[in-house]
Amino acid sequence: MKWETVIGLEVHTQLSTSSKIFSGASTTYGAEPNTQADAVSIALPGVLPVLNKSAVERAIKFGLAVGAHIAPRSVFARKNYFYPDLPKGYQISQFDLPVVGQGALTIQVEPLSGNAKPYEKVVRITRAHLEEDAGKSVHGESQGLTGIDLNRAGTPLLEIVSEPDMSSAAEAVAYAKTLHSLVRWIGICDGNMQEGSFRCDVNVSVRRPGEALGTRREIKNLNSFKFMQQAIDYEVQWQIDTIENGGKIHQATILFDPDKGTTHAMRSKEEAHDYRYFPDPDLLPLDITPAMLEQVRATLPELPQAKRERYVNELGLSTYDAGILTASREMANYFEDCIAAAGKNNAKLCANWLMGEVAARLNREGKDIAVCPVSAEQLAVVLLRLADGTLNNKTAKELFDALWAAGTVNVEATVQNLKITTYPATVTVSIDAIIEAKGLKQVSDSGAIEKIVDEIIAANPAQVAEYRSGKDKVFGFFVGLAMKASKGKANPAQLNDVLKKKLAG
Repeated sequence: MKWETVIGLEVHTQLSTSSKIFSGASTTYGAEPNTQADAVSIALPGVLPVLNKSAVERAIKFGLAVGAHIAPRSVFARKNYFYPDLPKGYQISQFDLPVVGQGALTIQVEPLSGNAKPYEKVVRITRAHLEEDAGKSVHGESQGLTGIDLNRAGTPLLEIVSEPDMSSAAEAVAYAKTLHSLVRWIGICDGNMQEGSFRCDVNVSVRRPGEALGTRREIKNLNSFKFMQQAIDYEVQWQIDTIENGGKIHQATILFDPDKGTTHAMRSKEEAHDYRYFPDPDLLPLDITPAMLEQVRATLPELPQAKRERYVNELGLSTYDAGILTASREMANYFEDCIAAAGKNNAKLCANWLMGEVAARLNREGKDIAVCPVSAEQLAVVLLRLADGTLNNKTAKELFDALWAAGTVNVEATVQNLKITTYPATVTVSIDAIIEAKGLKQVSDSGAIEKIVDEIIAANPAQVAEYRSGKDKVFGFFVGLAMKASKGKANPAQLNDVLKKKLAG
């Protein structure tokens, strides 16, 4: 029996303001408990909230980035409920008049299994509203007690709600990753999932094709894309098994246990909780003027989708390559700095090295592209020397390794007795000096290559006979010996030509 999965996400994005949404208290992460819980955050008598303009600008920025309607007037409401880490007894949020209305996000989906090809999909965004965060309950810190840390109370959040447009864990993860990249790209959130800056709630239901939507269960507070995929896959199968075995799905809030790989109910949600929303009497409606919209629009960088299209249309890159290079703004900036120095005609070469050698080294060492030891300008010079025949692939990698080991600032230190004092103006000069000092230049002298080949052929008559009898695979044997004899510096194309001529007799 076939089933359809229906998924929608609610993402709490912590906005990157230096102060809270309704007060001047700091939002710095990691402070001692309750040292950033000011009078407004804990609702002492007589205090009044004052809206943080920077939080509003970040919300508008997001709305513009997803092509959403920005409400000329929105309203803050009190969402009333009791919880130990909610000192006011209510949360200031937005209900029926959010600042950001309907928009959309285009995602690139990489299927998690099987031979299915990547595909593109548009996920509708229902709304995005501003609200304040609650505090944090810290369980079991001392003698089984629960402590309350109110530092986070009042931190500005943008809650982004999608339509139930996703039908697999792969699509949900792709949407979450794309959203995560976007909020970092436009600078409204640091995206640190471990610190709770980007938290996902996933609503999952199943149904038979053509039937009405099934009963959903909400998986709360997922802070890992890997856990999101595991939680959805388990929950979908659990719901299908429950229904097929005669059971019934009850609406509930559930948690995912990454150690067991299972979901379990946190609390029942058979009926919607009555939060008794009403407009906050201490806050005026939020009016956003056309002038303010244009002011924020002017601060938007080129967005990932537009950049991907430009890379494909102007630079001739594949859609896949363009997607990888725009995975983060830092990656795209590095790539563009590289082609600015190496030339657009070397864009594919830059892309290959960035996704290959550079990415591999960064992954091995757990580093981000923003702190890459080899600068984009340095990589560009390496690739220019590869393109003009000064280096071959082997010696280019040796040079890259030397630059990586030296680090950006101390490149000159890798060559003893070189009197180079300025940087980065001398990037080309210093790298050329390294090539000379380390003897990395590719051997393109046909006479030198012929001498190497002649010596190898003379020393290996049996293999020569095999090749001439039709065993073409022996050719690789000669290439290997020749590259070894030249210490990897022989021009591969020239070497192949000379070998073929000499072996042909």
